[in-house]
Parts: sequence; C-alpha cells; structure tokens
Amino acid sequence: MSYITLHSTKLRHNFKVLNQVFAQNKIEWAIVAKLLCGNEKFLEVLLNLSDKEICDSRLSNLKTIKKLSPSTQTIYIKPPAKRLAKSIVKFADVSFNTEIATLELLSEEAVKQNKIHRVVLMVEMGELREGIMVRNLMQFYDEVIALPNIEVVALGTNLNCLNGILPDEKKLVKLNRFKEIIEEHSGKTIPYISGGSSVTIPLIFKNEVPDGINHFRVGETLFFGTNVYEDSSLTGMYQDVFTLTAEIIEMQEKPTIPSGTVGTNLTGETPTFSEEEKGKSSIRAIVDVGLLDIDHKDIAVLLPGIEIIGASSDMLILDLGENTEHLEVGDTIDFSMNYMAVLRAMNSDYVDKKVDTEMIPIEGRADEYVCLN
Repeated sequence: MSYITLHSTKLRHNFKVLNQVFAQNKIEWAIVAKLLCGNEKFLEVLLNLSDKEICDSRLSNLKTIKKLSPSTQTIYIKPPAKRLAKSIVKFADVSFNTEIATLELLSEEAVKQNKIHRVVLMVEMGELREGIMVRNLMQFYDEVIALPNIEVVALGTNLNCLNGILPDEKKLVKLNRFKEIIEEHSGKTIPYISGGSSVTIPLIFKNEVPDGINHFRVGETLFFGTNVYEDSSLTGMYQDVFTLTAEIIEMQEKPTIPSGTVGTNLTGETPTFSEEEKGKSSIRAIVDVGLLDIDHKDIAVLLPGIEIIGASSDMLILDLGENTEHLEVGDTIDFSMNYMAVLRAMNSDYVDKKVDTEMIPIEGRADEYVCLN
C-alpha cells in the first residue's frame, strides 16, 4: 500500500517560525486543520504543537478534535447548514456566519444546551465567496446581538480562495473601520478581526497589516512553508512536511509509444504521441497509487531522471529512463506533494498515513532567517 508521511519535526519547526512572527506582531492565530481530514494520528501531532484553537470546515473533524482534546477551542470556518445547528453548538465553540435564519437556530440550540455560542460575522470584501454585504452589516449586527446565547467575538473576511482576490492594506483598513463603526453604534466591543489567512502573511513582512487585524487562520503556510501571495516559498520554512511513498509493482522495458488505434482514456482524454519516439523504448515502472488517491499533476518524483507518464485509477506509470538508480520491483519511490495532492491523499482510505518523528537539527533562531524569497 502507498502511504503519506507527516514529518513532525519539520512541522514543528514551521509552527515555531509562524508563532514567533505572530507573537512579534501581537497577532493571535488558529491552525486550520481541514487538510488532515480528521485523521487522529496526524491531529495528535498538531495538538501537541498547539491545543489552543483549531479550525475546520468539516463538523466530523471538529468532533474528532473535541474527542482528542476537549479543552481545545474549535472553530467552524464556513457558514453552517441549518440542519447542523444542534451539532455545531455541541462541537464548535465558534462558527463563521452570514445568515440570520441560521443564527436564530444556533441561538435556540445554545439556549437548549445552556451554552454561549460565539460567532464570527464574515464580511464580503470582494472575493464573492461567503460574506455579509457591507450595506447590510449594521442591521445584521443589530439582529444578531438581540439573539440569546449568541456572542459576536469577531468580524472576519475570506480572500483568495475562489476568485483569487488578494488581501491588501486598503481592504484590511476598511474591515477595521467597519468594526469601529459598529462599536460606536452599539456601544459594544468586538474583540477580534479575523482578517488574515496564509495569503495575508506576506503583508506582515511589508508592515501592511493594520493594528486592528489581530487574528489569523493559517493552514497552507504552516504545512507547506508557502508565500501564498506570490505563489512561492518562505525562506527558513520547510516545504516538504509531507511526502508520498509508493511501491514499484512492475518494471519492464517497453516501447515509448503505444500501438493500435487511439481512443479516449479513463479521464476522457485522447492522448497524442510524437512520431519521433517511434521505435524507441525505456524502462517503465508502475507504482501502487492512482487517480483515486491523487492527481498525478500535483506530485513530483524526488529522484532525478524519472518522469511521470500518466495514471489510471489505481496505478501511476513512470519512465525511469536508463534506471540509473538501479530500482527493482518492491522498491519504493518518494514524491513531493502540493496542497491538493495532500488533501486528496488524506481523504483516500487507500493511502496509509504515517508519522515520522526523526529529529532534524535546526540551527539559528526563527527571526534570523525567515524572509520572503
């Protein structure tokens, strides 16, 4: 069976780097754990780093987190479905909201469960995903604070996830101003503005995050050391917290191009082949992972000189060239993974999950070498 490995020491390093950056800028932050798909083994690694606040968009994952660490504050980071109101109040300490009808149900459930359910009101700032339109925000807030057992703890916004709209200082200043206007109008304090995610982190380095933005939700940069804003890497962080490993189940010398009439393949594509490759051959390997588990476009072979040819539902085809690594059937091959590859593999029951606890020597302090490429 193929497997994905979480390198816990590298993850711990990335966590320490981010924790230091946020502490220096007086920003609180919560880990977005949805990438882990509720896997208990990996969640335990995460909770050993921080059991303060964990965010997820799947209720079943929050339920698992509460089972592992009842004291951890859980945050449900999408507008709840009305039918889930009872479970949201039970397993999520905080939820993101944009609909009064849903908040009314959450209020009813909070009363029944004798809880105060805390909410973040998400504001539409141009991304056109979830968010209350600014023109309706004041009235919306007035209706929410009238609901029993509901406490507004933050304004928030989401950017970059759907239409790729990037955060900037102007948008964040506006969000902070909305908070100030509401506070002036209501006489109540809103403690937080959850205005930051991984894509907003580079603005910290540019001193473009206003003082009022005091809460971030971070997943991708923690797990991949990425500068999401510029689609690059952050120096001083690990990009290989996860690796995929698959076993060679066949290895033979075969022609470079197939023979016969070409039709559509499993994914509905009609492959084309270069006539220049006719008569040539190479050593090809098949490994035990496929499209059910990953999109082969989201991974890369870590060994040099090996090319991914394609994939079917359960198998990945590799061109080993002259097989300079002297690989044999039964050997394993490691692959790097991007965010979507990890997400898909984590959601596959056919990919085993392993934790690597090997200690890696790390020199220097985080603030000495973390910078943007």
